Amino acid sequence: MSERTGNGEDQVDEGGPHGGGLTTGEVARRLGVAPTTVRTWDRRYGLGPEEHTGGRHRRWTAADVARLERMCALTVTGLPPAEAARIARSETSPAVSQPPAAAGPRPGTARHRSRAGSGLQLGDARQECRGIARAALRLDAAVLDELLLGAIAEHGLVAAWTEVIMPTLRAVGRKWETSGEKYVEVEHFLSWHVSGALRRATAHTVPDRPGATTVLACVPGENHTLPLEVLSAALTERGVPVRMFGGALPVESLVAAVRRTGPAVVGLWAQSRTTASRPLAQYVAAMEWGVRGARRRAVVLTLGPGWAGQAVAGLARPSGLAEAVAAVESSVSP
Repeated sequence: MSERTGNGEDQVDEGGPHGGGLTTGEVARRLGVAPTTVRTWDRRYGLGPEEHTGGRHRRWTAADVARLERMCALTVTGLPPAEAARIARSETSPAVSQPPAAAGPRPGTARHRSRAGSGLQLGDARQECRGIARAALRLDAAVLDELLLGAIAEHGLVAAWTEVIMPTLRAVGRKWETSGEKYVEVEHFLSWHVSGALRRATAHTVPDRPGATTVLACVPGENHTLPLEVLSAALTERGVPVRMFGGALPVESLVAAVRRTGPAVVGLWAQSRTTASRPLAQYVAAMEWGVRGARRRAVVLTLGPGWAGQAVAGLARPSGLAEAVAAVESSVSP
């Protein structure tokens, strides 16, 4: 049987007369492959469970999962599946006789640093990162979508982004930086599917409410929209109406959007210090609208690492997604 650890991960239960283990579906989620792929590797290459238990459902032990992890790592490098399976079956290492990193730590023990095949360093991240990273490395669109949506559904959008998606994106980015841009297609592929998963997870637009609308835009010259897309989705999930304007919004267009929507909050994203503009943030914060005698101004949030060292007096700079969501929620009318 599999059980859940305190941090929400499956781990292999080695107790019981048959040694317990994971189901095929649980193994597939760990590896970032479809269950049919696991069954095919079993049938074609003899990578199935070494021990058979009673009943219809087969259980995979820690050693079985470690062998499949090796298979995944080898196929990601381009090795033909038959040859990868031969190597995975023949290799013997301490990792095969011990619970693999994918199985998660035992309660009360330190978490292992995980890798997702082909050298992706994932650090002390949730185990879902491994499956997502492997699916991205294989450019497997269907499995990647399933894993991303599953993580959002299970953990909620903020936790899924902070603890699952963002660590995986960073690992892919580091791999790209250290491999001569070898994995740039993986980074683009993963980012695109994350964006799609966010939209599917929050498919319904929240209607406007007076005093509650939030405007989100990248400053001029800034095209890194994914963090703003996450914030937009998280606010939508909480019933906050959002108007998202995406990347590199010209100054005059930003001013027009603020005047036309009369938002309670304006979030300005800057990824780099070269795009962060203190005068622009101050100008937006000083804008007024509404009837004479009852003028209103928006709360302006300076979002993103570009504002580090460019603090604007009187304007908040949330340090992360959860903090940005809290800042918006505290500023909008109920």
